[in-house]
Amino acid sequence: RAQIRASSPRYGALTQPQPLNLAEIQQEALDPDTILLEYSLGENASYLFVVSHTSITSYQLPKRAEIEAATQRVRELLTAPQSRLGETAVERQARIKEARAGYWPQAAALSQMLLGPAASQLGAKRLLIVADGALQYLPFGALPAPEVEKDRDKETGGQGDKGTGKIRNHPQARAAIRNPLIVEHEIVHLPSASALAVLRRELSGRQPAPKAVAVLADPVFSADDSRVKPGAKAQAGVEAPSDLTRAISDTRGELRRLLMTRDEAETILSATPRNGGFAALDFRASRATATGGELSNYRIVHFATHGLLNSEHPELSGLVLSLVDEQGRPQDGFLRMHEIFNLRLPAELVVLSACETGLGKKLDGEGLVGLTRGFMYAGAARVVASLWRVDDAATAELMKYFYTNMLKKGMRPAAALREAQNTLRQNPQWSSPHYWAGFTLQGEFKDQ
Repeated sequence: RAQIRASSPRYGALTQPQPLNLAEIQQEALDPDTILLEYSLGENASYLFVVSHTSITSYQLPKRAEIEAATQRVRELLTAPQSRLGETAVERQARIKEARAGYWPQAAALSQMLLGPAASQLGAKRLLIVADGALQYLPFGALPAPEVEKDRDKETGGQGDKGTGKIRNHPQARAAIRNPLIVEHEIVHLPSASALAVLRRELSGRQPAPKAVAVLADPVFSADDSRVKPGAKAQAGVEAPSDLTRAISDTRGELRRLLMTRDEAETILSATPRNGGFAALDFRASRATATGGELSNYRIVHFATHGLLNSEHPELSGLVLSLVDEQGRPQDGFLRMHEIFNLRLPAELVVLSACETGLGKKLDGEGLVGLTRGFMYAGAARVVASLWRVDDAATAELMKYFYTNMLKKGMRPAAALREAQNTLRQNPQWSSPHYWAGFTLQGEFKDQ
């Protein structure tokens, strides 16, 4: 670590930041409208530290195994609409119905476990969340707002579920009447409070890039794709790079074409000021485009493609871009994590959309943290990333609202994402958290 700090101080500062003390965190990261929730999961007990700009409080939580088991269960319910191999349509619909019935009670229990002790401190403030382990794959905004303990006692009249309070105080009933956390709170995730301070120092005085939005979307993954020129089909059966093959195998993923990402790209560019957008679609959505210098001219860089997040082997995490050229010839389209760290991408925002195809066997967060930190080290002020294989159509709709909020209404990215998610969840077609809660924002939450 000492050698890393000496040879690459910026990398060392972001990935292994020197911890700030309490006063520095309160002064450099917080304001009166913002509180920090930092989790530390342990074998025998876990802890939640709640830091405001004037105080700090700590709470003991259940042990890591209990928290991660509850988190895994909630995540399984959230991702139930995803198709599974060998499953019939009837089986899938039955599983989705069961998941929707079970989600809110399970999510309410998890919310009470993680946030209940601090419920009285949350108010309507912005929440900066530094998660640990599997919690890094949890969309806190989709959890029901926690109940304050004294309010729960008041509702039951000190008599549990007796009398007229029985229905109201059933866990499922209470979960159903409580809004998701995102209704009252802007939520921002951070690798650490110290990393935010480092990021702000890096961004201090930096001039914004001259152009608005660059979009890389709808890459070509196979020589069998209809976009490959006729007569080039003999190249079918292209071999992917060995590390990409291993990454796909380890995460049990598949590289299907994401048809709606083209509509998503067109929707984003339609909200972009004239001559302020750059579209890299089809074969142009390539590793060469991503690593070239063109993207450094844009304030927002949007990737709409598959990503691989590998918790057990974070070095196998990355983004998958076009794997063949127009003739169907193979090319390296795997943008690996270490290559992301080496990009020069001084963007205000990087969006990783519709990108996650699978997870490793263990949810410890390293793949996701690695990708977001990689883009921050490359120069991004903030990163929006997906936590699961999000629905193509729902994502296109969400991104329409998100970019309209930013580019036409002038909203900050964190506020724009929250507003977009709240708008989408009010549409009956997309009301399930699976469709609107999959994206989280990490990094700077203020304007620069």
